[in-house]
Parts: sequence; structure tokens; C-alpha cells
Amino acid sequence: MAERCVQHEYAPNSICFGCGPANLDGLRIESHRIDNGLVLEYLPNDSHQAFPGMINGGIIGTLLDCHGNWTAAIGLMDKNNLEEPPCTVTASYSVSLRRPTPLGEKLIITSQIEEIDGDKVKVDLLLEANGKVCASGKGLFVAVKEGHPAYHRWN
Repeated sequence: MAERCVQHEYAPNSICFGCGPANLDGLRIESHRIDNGLVLEYLPNDSHQAFPGMINGGIIGTLLDCHGNWTAAIGLMDKNNLEEPPCTVTASYSVSLRRPTPLGEKLIITSQIEEIDGDKVKVDLLLEANGKVCASGKGLFVAVKEGHPAYHRWN
């Protein structure tokens, strides 16, 4: 993945636990563009375990949530020919934990835009390890306007 990740490109000072490059204690995901979405490769560490050798479901949810949110922001930016992505927040998301997610394996998380309707974006999410689907999800993300507490959070 040669190009710079979207988080470093558009929100290098973000402190979000899941996707903020400036949060040294966070997950600090790095999402990259693919056709109609984003891809993320992530290697969990020992502190992300639920029980020996398996990743905590909350960590999985955070990875999917933040990656999906960025997918929505980039999708809105591209659709509306903007120079930078609008600030988006999660309206809702669901995660299906389909099998235990192993520690020590690179996780591949892909997202695809299902629909853009005005300032709302529906995103499909998939998490795989060793070529097997470990989790899937769906999210609804919304661009916020000035006055919302998250409006300037990426600056």
C-alpha cells in the first residue's frame, strides 16, 4: 500500500481511539483506498485479547466502526468533489462475530459503500484472518454540520 492512509492524509491530529494517528494508546488504523471503499491491514497485539489467542469483540467493533466511518467520509468527499472529507459520525452499526478472531494473524478489513443518500452513507464491512471471515458488519454514517461537537474533530 504505497499511498498515504486516509487518516494521516486528512486527520493527522485526530485523537480518536480507533483511528486517530495522534492517539499513541489507540489502535491507530491506517485505511487505504480501493474501488468503492477502503482496505485496512491490522495486526492486533496481546492487549487486544478477550481470552488467550483470540481478539476481543470490542476491538473488532472499533476496527469496523472507525474503518466504516472513514469509508463514508471519503465516499462523500469523492461524490461531492470536495478537497477534504466532511466530518462524519456513526449513526448506527452492527457487527456479526462469525468465528473467533485469532491473535498473531494480520486482519484484513474491507469496506464497500452500499448507498449514499445526501449526507448519509451505508457501508458494508468484512473482517478476515487467514482468508476466513471472522466478522462482518453494516454501518450508517452521517456528515455533521457546524455546531455538532464532532464537527472539527479531525483538525
